[in-house]
Amino acid sequence: MRLKVLLPTEVLMDVEVTKVSAEAENGSFCLLPRHIDFVAALAPGLLSYVKAADGMEEFMAVDEGILVKYGSNVEVSTRQALRGPELGTLKATVEKTFKVLTDQEKRARSAMANLESNFIRRFLRLKEYV
Repeated sequence: MRLKVLLPTEVLMDVEVTKVSAEAENGSFCLLPRHIDFVAALAPGLLSYVKAADGMEEFMAVDEGILVKYGSNVEVSTRQALRGPELGTLKATVEKTFKVLTDQEKRARSAMANLESNFIRRFLRLKEYV
């Protein structure tokens, strides 16, 4: 299988692999070469893969994103991803960086919802005066 990890600004990785494991909102999953075509929304977590060249398993921390397997290709599109030598370091990165960002996004979405509801409320009041 060919694994590509795509970031908004670059192709982070394009490598031949024999196995890919990742985390979705509803749990972890594993893809092998003869797996059916598959689409999953990724949760912030670890993505592991076994390189075909040397059989070594490597890990990558990924933010939320989309994984698509079609034929012998696996493409991951995410906003942020980091490769690292140590699994412990990557796990800490996921917990600190990606999950904090998710909390910031939740606060921003809450603020936007408040702005929208205030706008609608004021618009309805304006309609009463007309």
